[in-house]
Amino acid sequence: MRRLLPIAFVLAASAALAQAPKTFDTVASGFERPWAVAFLPGGEFLVTEKPGALRWVSAQGRISAPLSGLPAVEFAGQGGLLDVVVDRDFERTRALSLCFTEPGIGADKGKNGTALARATLKADRSGLENVQVVFRQAPKLAGRHHYGCRIVESADGQTLFLTLGERYSGMKQAQTLDNHLGKVVRVRKDGSAPADNPFAQTAGARPEIYSLGHRNPQGALLDADGRLWVHEHGPQGGDEINLVRPGVNYGWPVITHGKDYGGGKIGDGITHQDGLEQPVWHWTPSIAPSGFAHITSPAYGQAWQGSFVVGSLKFRQLQRVVLQDGRLVGQPQVFADDIGRVRDVRQGPDGLLYVLTEDEPGRLLRLRAAP
Repeated sequence: MRRLLPIAFVLAASAALAQAPKTFDTVASGFERPWAVAFLPGGEFLVTEKPGALRWVSAQGRISAPLSGLPAVEFAGQGGLLDVVVDRDFERTRALSLCFTEPGIGADKGKNGTALARATLKADRSGLENVQVVFRQAPKLAGRHHYGCRIVESADGQTLFLTLGERYSGMKQAQTLDNHLGKVVRVRKDGSAPADNPFAQTAGARPEIYSLGHRNPQGALLDADGRLWVHEHGPQGGDEINLVRPGVNYGWPVITHGKDYGGGKIGDGITHQDGLEQPVWHWTPSIAPSGFAHITSPAYGQAWQGSFVVGSLKFRQLQRVVLQDGRLVGQPQVFADDIGRVRDVRQGPDGLLYVLTEDEPGRLLRLRAAP
């Protein structure tokens, strides 16, 4: 049974929400289906466009021509050029990671899958060099759905977490360890699997697997304590926030709080089973979450510091979420409505929130600080 919150907390939360900043400045406009934003030194940005372009954006909002050097990207359905993350030591190395839908070749022709590439940004910002695909989801499948594809650099900077969808047709394989479908993987920056991954010594298991039983995770971050949080799309209902721990099974498709499209059960239609992890929170009905940020700065006032922010594609809004000790406090609060289909939300180096919306024209927005 969910614990009822003290009335004092409810009133304080309502007051904080009333004082919340709701004004956005447009940093840049004119993107084609933008998917992710990364921050460069000097107030510059990188923005991915799903059809396959990576663009540099100046501090003044000028958008470059597509950068050269990208690997082959298949743009179809939910696939394309998706996430981009720059390394913490970017100023020294100019290194970054890209996640994208890779077309199959040879025996995999007609199929595709999520892939992770490493590269360096040219000093003149005109393109990428030293591009290498270091990880490929296996197996590749025919289809256009559920690629996942959020990248998180670990706290020590040595490894990367990558979220991988189950590709819809492979949903049952989210429960088995001989594939990467419906998994979060952890790899070194050269793509190899760390020896301390939870299934690295398990016979028949893919050594890169960190957790399993995911559907289509499109939000991921490390909090201030170095814990990995992921949110993922449910079917019709059952979008989830999960605190991801090594070796844990998050249940899909055996358990879910959602229903199949058009109604009907997923599997046996159960929401709980021993040995399968419950979400920290689930949205039912769905909000179609995308983008995930953790507010560590004081820019929006003390009441907001420590909050998480989730974007909604479906409802074109942002929601503020308070998570403490691995549990939700209260309920998510809508604080920005009808701003466009939100694809990415991140806290910038300046402590402010930046939001990508994918409606035409795609925009990069900045949420003003509290007055």
